[in-house]
Amino acid sequence: MKKFTCLGLSMVLTFGLLAGCGSSNSGSSASDPQGSAPAQQETAELSGTITANGSTSMEKVIQILEEQFMIDNPGVKASYDPTGSGTGIEAAKNGTADIGLASRALKDEEIAAGLKGTNVALDGIAVIVNAGSKVEDLTVEQIAQVFTGEIADWSELGGDAGTIACVGREGGSGTRDGFESITGTEDACVLSQELTSTGAAIGYASLSAVEGKEGIKAITVGGVPCTEETVLDGSYQIQRPFVMVTRESETLSPAAQAFFDWAVSADASDLIRQAGAVPLA
Repeated sequence: MKKFTCLGLSMVLTFGLLAGCGSSNSGSSASDPQGSAPAQQETAELSGTITANGSTSMEKVIQILEEQFMIDNPGVKASYDPTGSGTGIEAAKNGTADIGLASRALKDEEIAAGLKGTNVALDGIAVIVNAGSKVEDLTVEQIAQVFTGEIADWSELGGDAGTIACVGREGGSGTRDGFESITGTEDACVLSQELTSTGAAIGYASLSAVEGKEGIKAITVGGVPCTEETVLDGSYQIQRPFVMVTRESETLSPAAQAFFDWAVSADASDLIRQAGAVPLA
C-alpha cells in the first residue's frame, strides 16, 4: 500500500502480525496430460519468446501456466516480471511486454488508450482476522468503515474491546486496488505500520494466499464465505478478475498468441485451479 513498498513486507504484516504464517502448498502440473496435450498438438512447432509483466497476485497462476507451456513447447522461452498491476498495464501499453497482467479490470482511460483486457480467472479477496477473534461476519459497509477509521474498536463489531489495526497492500498492488474499489475506500484507508498486539489486526489477501494458513481466519462478508464456488457464482462480493492485457491494434507473436489462447481455454483450467485461482473456462 502507500505505507508498504514490497510484497514480502505486506505478507509479513498481514500474516505474521495477525497470527503467524503457516505453510501453503502450490500444485505442480508438469505431468498433467490433460492440460498439456492440446498445447502439444496445436503448437508443437512454436519457437520464440513470451514476455509477461504485472500483477504480483497472479504470480502463481502465470508461473504454472508458463512452466507447462514451455514443457509442451521446448522451443519457447516464457518470462514473467512481477512488478504490480499498474506497471504491467503500462508495459503492455508501451510494448515492453507481450502480455500485461492485472488483478483488476481495466479502467476506461486504459481501454481508451488502446488496451484490451481478457479475463483468465477470478480471485476472491478474503478479509482476515486473528483466528481467536470473536468477529465472524461483516458487511462491505462495515469493512469500509473499519478501513477508513470510522469504526476503530473491535467492540463496535461484537469483538473484545481493543483498537483495530488495519493492514493492507502497497501502492500499485492489484489486490489493494480491487479491495479499495469494491469497498469504496480509494485513497481513504487508514493503515497501521505497527500493532499493539498480535490479535489486533484486520487485513485482506488473495484467496489463494489465505488457504491453509494457521492462526488466521477469513470472515464471511454479508454471510457469504470466500470460496471458489461463491466467487464463481458472484455471491461473494469482494472479488476481482485476473486479466491478461494486450494492445488492441497489434497482433501478438505466434508463440504469445498460442499461449494466450491456451491460457483462456478449458485445457488450462486445472492448472489455474492448482494455482489457487478460480478458472472461467
